[in-house]
Amino acid sequence: MSASVTARRLAAAALAAGALASVSVLPAAAADHTRSQRPTVDISAVQYDSPGRDDRSTRSLNKERVQLTNPTRHAVNLDGWTLADEDGHTYTFHHYRLAPRSTVRVHTGEGHDTRGDLYQNRRTYVWDNERDTATLRDDHGRFVDDYSWAHHRGSRH
Repeated sequence: MSASVTARRLAAAALAAGALASVSVLPAAAADHTRSQRPTVDISAVQYDSPGRDDRSTRSLNKERVQLTNPTRHAVNLDGWTLADEDGHTYTFHHYRLAPRSTVRVHTGEGHDTRGDLYQNRRTYVWDNERDTATLRDDHGRFVDDYSWAHHRGSRH
């Protein structure tokens, strides 16, 4: 066998091995791009039953709140995002960025917005004490996360 034939065979074998390696890597890389993305913001808690008397005072209304958490290492722009209940009460976020690995509380009542607390400025309760769902959607109306609860009278759960 001549040296040139051996060199050609070795080159062909190396190309074939490289092609096989790239084929085995491609599906995994393609899967990373098609995999559904984890929500960038989670509804981490809901205080739907304001502690104490439901007297519609600012203090009582502000104890009713939804907590959102950004578990990622990147800030999330919530401008245009919405938080809604089953009855259609909707709060729209305006000019708010949720910092990386941080939490914001969205209160029902009135107050001055800060980095950690936002206020819907409502004078009535939003979240039903017995059963409801808080739904978070992005600025394109796409579902991000939800949080549901239901209490059954007489139940021992």
